[in-house]
Amino acid sequence: MRRAIAAVVASCAAVTTAFVANAATASAHAQRAADAIGPGLVTVDVDIHYSKFSLSTLHVRAGTMVRFLVHNDDPIHHEFIVGDATVQRIHELGTDATHPPIPGEVSILPDDVGETFYVFDRPGRVEFACHLPGHYAYGMHGWIVVDP
Repeated sequence: MRRAIAAVVASCAAVTTAFVANAATASAHAQRAADAIGPGLVTVDVDIHYSKFSLSTLHVRAGTMVRFLVHNDDPIHHEFIVGDATVQRIHELGTDATHPPIPGEVSILPDDVGETFYVFDRPGRVEFACHLPGHYAYGMHGWIVVDP
């Protein structure tokens, strides 16, 4: 009889644990969608310190134009490149030390602020990165998740 009761208690505990875990996951997904910025024009500040971006993932809604203000607190140059895999590959293999102010690309001098704009019009993921020698490998990249 005690074994039967222990089995029932264990089963109830397992079901409760699974239910709580599922609810927490659903809540995290709902929170992520609720925290997405946009649509419209929004400004996002990105800090660089010790060759690290202050954000690793940003959620935006489709139809959002983001004005990125990139604050370089390091004593070395950095860049902030937003774009798909092709754009990232071009910059990783490229030799440009600086970039003109075009959408999604900006070079930032030491102790300076750079500015670029990017329109996120389709749901999916878009990468941002610094491709100066060794910076990407050091971890200077992240994702922008575009929610519908």
